[in-house]
Amino acid sequence: MTDQLLLALETKLDQLIQQCERLNAENMALKSQVAEADSRESEWNVERARLVEKNELARTRVEAMITRLKSLEEQT
Repeated sequence: MTDQLLLALETKLDQLIQQCERLNAENMALKSQVAEADSRESEWNVERARLVEKNELARTRVEAMITRLKSLEEQT
């Protein structure tokens, strides 16, 4: 190969290496974003479960109050 061809090949290889490094950095950043999103989603699921549980407890209490009120109403 001539010096010119070797130099062109070396330039192309350098460009490929730089592109790989950029892609690796971008990939790591994207993986980090996905991990953060998964963490937030997990937190939201925990919060949702907590709120569903509170709602169920409130519903149960309201139903118990209604039952007691009906019982008191029947007694009078």
